[in-house]
Amino acid sequence: MTINCKGQLIDLSTPKVMGILNVTPNSFYDGGKHFDEKLILQQVEKMLLDGATFIDIGGYSSKPNAEFVSEEEELQRILPVVQKVLKEFPAIIISIDTFRSKVAKETIESGAAIINDISAGNLDEEMFETVANLRVPYIMMHMRGTPQTMQKMTHYEDIVKEMIFYFSEKVAKARSLGINDLIIDPGFGFAKTLEQNFEVLNKLEFFKILELPLLAGVSRKSMIYKTLDTTAEFALNGTTVLNTISLLKGAKILRVHDVKEAAECVKLLNQFNL
Repeated sequence: MTINCKGQLIDLSTPKVMGILNVTPNSFYDGGKHFDEKLILQQVEKMLLDGATFIDIGGYSSKPNAEFVSEEEELQRILPVVQKVLKEFPAIIISIDTFRSKVAKETIESGAAIINDISAGNLDEEMFETVANLRVPYIMMHMRGTPQTMQKMTHYEDIVKEMIFYFSEKVAKARSLGINDLIIDPGFGFAKTLEQNFEVLNKLEFFKILELPLLAGVSRKSMIYKTLDTTAEFALNGTTVLNTISLLKGAKILRVHDVKEAAECVKLLNQFNL
């Protein structure tokens, strides 16, 4: 199970870690931390040394009820960061967290390697065709509505069955356009209640039927800190627990704020030859 990132084949038979770099002032956990160029480069270096294979850069917070950000502002936030990071770390594999095809196109042309779309094309009808033309790996997440409306759209008859059908349709469309490298993200916290998040995690192995790499993004999310009656700041231990469960149930990429701890999960579980 491999994906092609700018000509480099990344083997996902051993799970990999994706480090989160939010260049937004309002992300739920690290908003505003990474605006200074020196701090950005220090954080990227730390994540790479700690074991990150990918760095996921986002300029639009997708937390519930997130403020709207224009396409121009999103590009102004992301493009300089992509350019500076690549200048300092030429071999880095950058993923771009965006649901806009224009942002996808301009960042890939600036040297990024992967598109990570929370809407799987639902928020920009040109996204699939753009990714197909760019010939890059595409992460498709499950979500209903928008970051502003998703928490009102949590009614399902059978959430896992409906999600698998959702992904099946998306995969068929992507394949028809020639998108070869696809990754599935169940979208923990997106249009799902606390209970639904845990149901999806509990049945994560069901998504193996899609025969695609699975990305798990539970890092410091509310499903952890609300269950533990704490805050995102104190949710690292809970994140490690759920990352471990995700790996045991088939996740091939962990998208996290804390790379070192996630990489340790992968390293320890590798000893079991699961």
